[in-house]
Amino acid sequence: MRPTSVAPGAASLHLIDGVALFRPEEQVFEAMLKGFANQQLARNLARGTVEGRENTVKAFSAYTNAFPWQWSAAMVDEWLGDLRSLRDLKRSTVRSYSEAIRSFCHFATDPAYEWSATCEDRFGTHPIQIVHEWNTAVHVQANEGDPKKRAFTKKELHDFFAHADEQVALIRSRGRKGWLPAFRDATLFKVAYAYGLRRNETRMLDAADFARNIAGPEFGEFGLCRVRFGKAKKGSPPKQRSVMTVWDWTRDVLDEWFTEVRPWFGADDNPAAWPSERGLRVGCQRLNSRFIAYRTELGLDDGLDFHGLRRSYVTHLIEDGWDPRFVQEQVGHEHASTTSIYTCVSSDFRKRTLRRHLDGLVAEALGGQEAQG
Repeated sequence: MRPTSVAPGAASLHLIDGVALFRPEEQVFEAMLKGFANQQLARNLARGTVEGRENTVKAFSAYTNAFPWQWSAAMVDEWLGDLRSLRDLKRSTVRSYSEAIRSFCHFATDPAYEWSATCEDRFGTHPIQIVHEWNTAVHVQANEGDPKKRAFTKKELHDFFAHADEQVALIRSRGRKGWLPAFRDATLFKVAYAYGLRRNETRMLDAADFARNIAGPEFGEFGLCRVRFGKAKKGSPPKQRSVMTVWDWTRDVLDEWFTEVRPWFGADDNPAAWPSERGLRVGCQRLNSRFIAYRTELGLDDGLDFHGLRRSYVTHLIEDGWDPRFVQEQVGHEHASTTSIYTCVSSDFRKRTLRRHLDGLVAEALGGQEAQG
């Protein structure tokens, strides 16, 4: 029995009954992909997510040289195995690929979309679900990040920022134009650390996103930072939050940038805090290449990436005695357990904490003995 209403992505939206197709296999597959995209967009998923899954399905079809109604579980096993052995993909990446195929197969086999019946009529067979519990990587722990990733030590962070400033001075002394973008990126790195921001959160800031904070008047116009493009949940818009300024040097860095340097970009009509030389705002690739160049020049290990600035923010606040709940709110984590994953406290901090508690226990014991005497 056919559904009374047409579901988004249904076969009837993309194929006309009774019409012969010139290239039936290719045209039906293309129509299925369009339907799959419509179904995901109807779930309010981001276009980037939808396009990524569609490209994964296309890549799998090209690898197998087969169409969805010809796929088998053995095919996906071989594909994912090759991806891991030949390209050395991360576990999370392999899981995202298998999830894309699983979602597509779930869509293609759902009776509400009529693709099984359509394929049976045209090709004498139909798609099946090929990604199952027994051939899917299980997500068994909350944090599956690369164990090499870590926070900067305070010395490493100081050296990194000092090196970024030195490059600005060096480029400018040679009379080259590149000092402006170098200054922009150096400031952006410092701001990412100063507010514990992710890379995209930082690059998407506008000049108007910095404002006064009545609880911290000493920071002037830069008492807080409004993050409008935070990490979104599936099907939801970017999450927004306000991050309070905690370090006094942040005001000086931002004031110098906005009053003395940013005007050189000629960005009077550009709202972006970090304008590009050729567009609205600086791109992620440009930031990555600059960050990696500085890291390499300093001889730092590749466990330190842009996100390490955010890890460092959490770690250093905790080490300096800030309340964990405050830190959690600053970085926008819903759960304290997520913040704890980011915390990479130094061995010195752990030793100081242990010593403080042991000394407290000793003092308490001695005080009890004196009371009894």
